[in-house]
Amino acid sequence: MTEATAKRDNDFTYEIKKHIATLSTSRFDNTALELNLISYRGAEPKLDLRKWNKTTNQLLKGVTLTKEEAITLKNALIEELGQ
Repeated sequence: MTEATAKRDNDFTYEIKKHIATLSTSRFDNTALELNLISYRGAEPKLDLRKWNKTTNQLLKGVTLTKEEAITLKNALIEELGQ
């Protein structure tokens, strides 16, 4: 299990509960698109698909999904792309 905690300001914290997959990496700007299970501000962990700056471990643009949202997305992708 991969765990990391960081602070951006007094109220923002996150903890990576589980690294699930790295979908892509870029040597140009040292970023990676990762799927992780993350807890923000101590809340229930959610699936998080996001780019990370691997040099600074900074969160970049991404999307956070509940389990229900992830299941809906999975079903939509299966319908669009096939199994």
